[in-house]
Amino acid sequence: QAGRQFHGAVLAEGTPRQQPETPLVLPRGPSGSSSRTMNRQHTIAKEASLSGVGVHSGKPARLTIRPAAEGAGVCFVRSDVTDRDAMIPALVKKVTTTELGTNMSNEAGVSVATVEHFLAACSGLGVDNVIAELDGPELPILDGSSKPFVEMLMQAGLKEQGAARRTLKILKPVEVRHGEKFARLSPGNGFEMRVIIDFKTKAIGRQEIRFAMTPGAFARDVAWARTFGFLHQAEQLHAMGKGLGASMDNTVVIDGDAVLNPGGTQTDDEFVRHKLLDVIGDLFLAGGQIDGLYEAEQPGHALNNQLLRAVFADTTSFAWT
Repeated sequence: QAGRQFHGAVLAEGTPRQQPETPLVLPRGPSGSSSRTMNRQHTIAKEASLSGVGVHSGKPARLTIRPAAEGAGVCFVRSDVTDRDAMIPALVKKVTTTELGTNMSNEAGVSVATVEHFLAACSGLGVDNVIAELDGPELPILDGSSKPFVEMLMQAGLKEQGAARRTLKILKPVEVRHGEKFARLSPGNGFEMRVIIDFKTKAIGRQEIRFAMTPGAFARDVAWARTFGFLHQAEQLHAMGKGLGASMDNTVVIDGDAVLNPGGTQTDDEFVRHKLLDVIGDLFLAGGQIDGLYEAEQPGHALNNQLLRAVFADTTSFAWT
């Protein structure tokens, strides 16, 4: 129990924090409407940083975000790699592994791990273009949610750009299945999501959430949800070199039918809210916001990645608008 270390938490995903103490205030356009609703690209106004350890590598890393030009998208840069190309665009085609997180590599073999919580914050706040410089192999896990990334982005400030925002409009249903698990994107009105999870443990059980990406909704309802893991799988993950930075400070730990964290969960449905958080981060790898309805049961990083690849494989299923 010393330091409440929990080596090897399974990132099944899930545990949200209560609503942010400080209400999220988005920049407002000249008409008085939130600029998040305006169809313009956004970057950040100034540089901001944070530091922490990677949940799997256990290695410390500092993340520094910087403004990026119109059309640049989100791009990770490994500042500790100097002998080859260290830029990794946040695009689905760059995803190399999806075990216990979404991990990407470039053609030079330079990688960045566990990107989904940061990307969810970018999607949720409407940050289209940003340079994310990292001096280690994995993004910091921080408290296991997207809230620290949301706070960092808001500290940096949002800046409207001149170019129109790229939106991936879904034109017809596309679905992927793996056993009882499935994920589907269908035509919709804006970006809406419906997620169901079902675990045997009474600590989770069956949970369902419906969510629409509207201004302020991500920070209020999703960003604070922390990742979760199972104690019985800790040893196995530790032996695999995973979960080395996990602790009860960043993971909701489940043993049997009980949550071991002294503070418990922040809400009864924190688990499904974190699954939703991961979906938002994984789908931002489309390269822009999505206009469509996402539905899934027992989703995970692999399924989300396969779904985006299936969409792009069928050019009649989408259009960039």
